[in-house]
Amino acid sequence: MKNSSNVFPRHCHSDLPVLAGGEGCYLIDSTGKKYLDGSGGAAVSCLGHGDSEIISAVKSQLDTAAFAHNSFFTSEPAEALAQLLADNAPANLSRVYFVSGGSEAVEASLKLARQYFVEKGETKKYRVIARRQSYHGNTIAALATGGNEWRRATFGPMLPETSHISPCYAYRDKLESESATEYGLRVANELEDEIIRLGADQVMAFVAEPVVGATLGAVAAVDGYFKKIREICTRHGVLLILDEVMCGMGRTGKLFACEHDAIQPDIVTIAKGLGAGYQPIGAMLCTDEIYQTISSGSGFFQHGHTYLAHPTACAAGLAVLRALLDRNLITRCEQQGDKLLAALHQRFDYHEFVGDVRGKGLFLGVELVRDRKTKVAFDSTLALNKKIKKAAFEAGLICYPMGGTIDGKSGDHILLAPPFIINDDQIGELVEKLAGAVDIVLNEALVA
Repeated sequence: MKNSSNVFPRHCHSDLPVLAGGEGCYLIDSTGKKYLDGSGGAAVSCLGHGDSEIISAVKSQLDTAAFAHNSFFTSEPAEALAQLLADNAPANLSRVYFVSGGSEAVEASLKLARQYFVEKGETKKYRVIARRQSYHGNTIAALATGGNEWRRATFGPMLPETSHISPCYAYRDKLESESATEYGLRVANELEDEIIRLGADQVMAFVAEPVVGATLGAVAAVDGYFKKIREICTRHGVLLILDEVMCGMGRTGKLFACEHDAIQPDIVTIAKGLGAGYQPIGAMLCTDEIYQTISSGSGFFQHGHTYLAHPTACAAGLAVLRALLDRNLITRCEQQGDKLLAALHQRFDYHEFVGDVRGKGLFLGVELVRDRKTKVAFDSTLALNKKIKKAAFEAGLICYPMGGTIDGKSGDHILLAPPFIINDDQIGELVEKLAGAVDIVLNEALVA
């Protein structure tokens, strides 16, 4: 991107290449350089680029009718996609509310939770509990819910008050004297302590990512943690909202990430992989009990945006979901994820500056440390994550490094979320290019 551009970019001094094409797992710039999409953008491109079936579905809907406001019309793609999602979702998640992305989905879920309790007559319930080192979106309520400190900092005075308890981050927080089960129960019980502190009559929801994405780098909870969380929410009449915007839609090797823990949320949010980048779309799924409370009460969800249930976006989402299910791509994601994880372990398990390799399916993370024994992080002023992103990009690899892994300030990790169609040779390419970028940056940092 040239400095004369009128585009307001994410980073004002960036000079980005111009996108010219996409083929499978690769993106191509205007000079012809190819980049292996090792992060799916931001865990979006689960089907890769240039999928003719999805493109055809979008074109067909455009030929029919591109858009109609959903206060006047429903559409065949919206109806079919809602049915297919409900048929494949955890039991009782039968109602689907379509939005344009993840932040909107989380925002809608919070407003639905509040209205649900108001219509039940429990009007004191408004408080939200979430976890530190989480990310739930960039709209105001979603940002307030998330525990990503650097994203929150500038806007702190504007954010509604939210309580944050510990994440389930065993690599750093499990005591040597604890078993994984004991650790999981300990941090899960923080939720009950916080509910009691605030008053159960005031807490409406607990929000969590089943596998924490951008902020922690593909951190899954230990076994038993979410079952305990579900039990606590049920006992205190608190809704369990699971944010699967990044980790859902097959990314972890299950269509819904919460299937790994065999739990039933009250509300779940999805986006990213639902449209696979072919159209902007997200959704909120809720139980029939929540829906019926609204339906038999006011009959009107007091929320909405112009592009809700956009027919063209729903057509893309429907084609993507059918592809995931009919092409057996979720199983492929699990299989290729196992191969990528094994390759990462082989390359990094004995690396002097890699502390942890983790994740599920094709949703994986590598955490860097200054010392493997003490797990102390590199000085944040080195900005290793940014330098690794740049070095990898120059080598033709797109990955998703982030900083502030430990507490919002210190810690570096690299998130990987390639398309489900990635083949074995491309797994090798990804690992070699990533390892090269890591070594180049660390060698320069240590010499300096």
